[in-house]
Amino acid sequence: MAKARILNIQLSPKIGDKLYNCNKVGQYISNNAKNGLDLVVVPEFFSTGIDSTSFVEYPEAQENSGVLAYFSEIAKQFSTNIICGSVIEKTADKKLYNTSYALDRKGKIISKYRKIHLYNYLGGNEGKTITQGNTPVVVDFDFAKVGMSICFDIRYPLLYKNLIKMGAEIIVSPSAWCIPSSSNADDMADFINCWRAFNVSRAAENLVYFVTSNLVGINSQYLYCIGNSMVTDPLGRIISNQQNSEGAKYLELDMEVVRKLKKQYPIYNLD
Repeated sequence: MAKARILNIQLSPKIGDKLYNCNKVGQYISNNAKNGLDLVVVPEFFSTGIDSTSFVEYPEAQENSGVLAYFSEIAKQFSTNIICGSVIEKTADKKLYNTSYALDRKGKIISKYRKIHLYNYLGGNEGKTITQGNTPVVVDFDFAKVGMSICFDIRYPLLYKNLIKMGAEIIVSPSAWCIPSSSNADDMADFINCWRAFNVSRAAENLVYFVTSNLVGINSQYLYCIGNSMVTDPLGRIISNQQNSEGAKYLELDMEVVRKLKKQYPIYNLD
């Protein structure tokens, strides 16, 4: 039976403090390494929180420095693949991208995904500083094929259809899914219900394990990140929900379930 050993991390970052946040994630990985890990998934903006100053002034200008260098060493130390949440990538032509990097067990960057669907609605202005990506990505790790997405992508099902056509068996979505901190309890409940529905739909309609790794708690005086990092199976069953607690959840996913369903229901061939 092919098992994928997953560590899904939910984080309440200290705004702008990359070292503190990286060390916290590193400790979660260390605490769970005894199980053996095939993949660690970390939230969007995990190293800075949602902080426009950090985005513009302190991006990851080089792939062998800063946050990525730290997690390259972590990947090697614990022999695990890592979806390194998302960081702001600065290119040679001075463009900024919201980028998620895939690291293998040797700490090598083997792929990266630049967020395609930026959040520019209801007061959000991600596109003001961030350039839109345009390329779907599936990573051929040594244990499974993993499709990459980030946060607001979850609202766009055609992206995920492309990922399963490319062979994805697991799809990950590092996220910083938030709501105005002034929201009342009813608004929060509605927001979480909507988030839950997205998770279930993206898993079941694509016959994949769907993994969302979210920030949690107050991120600024204006924003509250809802947590509820989930792992949902190919039948749409939520098998893990971290609700509003910071921490790391270890799971073993039966990859034969996905592979059997994909043979029985070849939905990736249908338009």
